[in-house]
Amino acid sequence: MKEHVVEALTHSRYRVLTESRDLEEIYRLRYKCYRAEGSIAKNARGLMTDDYDETENCVHVGVEMDGKILAAMRLHLVSRLCLVSPTLEVFPEILDDLKPGQTILDPTRFVTDPEARDRRVPLHFLALRVPFLAAMFYDIDVALAPVRAEHTAFYRRYLGYEPAMEPRSYPGLKKPIQLLTANFREQRDAVLERTPVFGPLEDFPNASIAFPDLFGVYPAAKKGRYKAA
Repeated sequence: MKEHVVEALTHSRYRVLTESRDLEEIYRLRYKCYRAEGSIAKNARGLMTDDYDETENCVHVGVEMDGKILAAMRLHLVSRLCLVSPTLEVFPEILDDLKPGQTILDPTRFVTDPEARDRRVPLHFLALRVPFLAAMFYDIDVALAPVRAEHTAFYRRYLGYEPAMEPRSYPGLKKPIQLLTANFREQRDAVLERTPVFGPLEDFPNASIAFPDLFGVYPAAKKGRYKAA
């Protein structure tokens, strides 16, 4: 494992965010990041949020360092019990290829603090542990990655994603988004062999994530959930 990633993990804590104060902090971080990239219009509140932030199958996770959230991601767990997610709104054909009983992980609003990135904090590695661990915990079949074209190489190299659909306009964003997908069960072991930092790390207790069960909107795993949290 790369030394700078180990050092960052030592000072990191992963949190599932549910309190309004914490959620406002990540909405402000989103606004800051997307504005810095020219991806959204300016607004007086300085917040970036939408109705998908409040759906029952949504989980918000933040990566905290020195008491400040420096990275965050929003997860939607899609199953026969709840077919709601932002990426399905843009790429509804995904459901056409889904087999009965299969599940989808839709990670969106992936943001990392610009100042921390300038200090070369490896937030992209720290934050991308979130959907990987979520896919393990929730026993996911298909993992989505709705990303800008210039980011696809990272997902393909490190996480085994493949292009699924060409870029399209995405609600609220000025720049188009391309869809990558991965058969998580097929890719999991190869990803962990290449980049073990994405998986559970017993030596870093604060790197675990206490994912909620989402009873009623997501089915329990047939074989028992992997203890990624």
